[in-house]
Amino acid sequence: MADIKIAGIMRAGAYSPNHIGNDAAIFNAVADQLRRRGCEVQVLSEEQFLTTTPSQQFIMDMCRERDSVLKLQELEEEGRLVINSGFGIENCTRERMTRILLGNNIPTADSLIVNTNEKIIDDLKNQGITACWIKRGEHHSQHREDVTYCRHPEEAQEVLHEFFYRGIKRAVINRHLQGDLIKFYGVVGQPFFFWFYPFDEHHSKYGYEEINGISQHIPFDLDKLKEMCTHTAEIFDIKIYGGDCIVDKDGTVRIIDFNDWPSFAPCRKEAAPFIAKGIFAAIKDWKKKND
Repeated sequence: MADIKIAGIMRAGAYSPNHIGNDAAIFNAVADQLRRRGCEVQVLSEEQFLTTTPSQQFIMDMCRERDSVLKLQELEEEGRLVINSGFGIENCTRERMTRILLGNNIPTADSLIVNTNEKIIDDLKNQGITACWIKRGEHHSQHREDVTYCRHPEEAQEVLHEFFYRGIKRAVINRHLQGDLIKFYGVVGQPFFFWFYPFDEHHSKYGYEEINGISQHIPFDLDKLKEMCTHTAEIFDIKIYGGDCIVDKDGTVRIIDFNDWPSFAPCRKEAAPFIAKGIFAAIKDWKKKND
């Protein structure tokens, strides 16, 4: 009988826009890696998790549904080990993410956090923000329109009103940053770190990569990027992470998005063993402290 029993909670399709297959693939690959280490892994859908409380002490998950995240938090409060933490997942919602990045002096875009019924043209002009991104603030993105590029403040005002009419109450407005767009993936406590230029590799969820255009391959300090991402993940309480950053013409790197357990699509085969090692190591540490 397996000494370590894990409940695996997959991500609901609504929170895997254009990536349902990729999210399932990395999750199943990690589950297989853990089984090879002698673990028993029971995989549940996010929908099943909402109606059934798993008995296992250890939970690995890709949840993003609001009620699922709250349930994960309750299980953590009861003493279960949950990876990624429900509190960390909540930290990756846009408004919380922005407040955490700015509050911890992590390099990011100039930002405004607003109600969607506000007038913002003067505020944007006062901050010298012309081109910008408006992003759904209170929860994870589900649709292409939850993240919208705006060319000027007047267009931003129109988009913000559209958010309001869609029933979205809060939004984050990020200054558009010129430079090379980079995607990254990592696992806290493991040597794995992968990065690439999504435009060059034709890797896209919604086509937003075209806004920054062809990568100029501006030199930057990779060690500093790894250090910044690890530091950010630890602050967010996320062990399995990914995100996006912009490399400015002078080599400055700014994080513009930080995600809990992304698809790892370009590096799934390489990443899966390290994700499993990270989960396995966290379980071993927990057992040493609690057994």
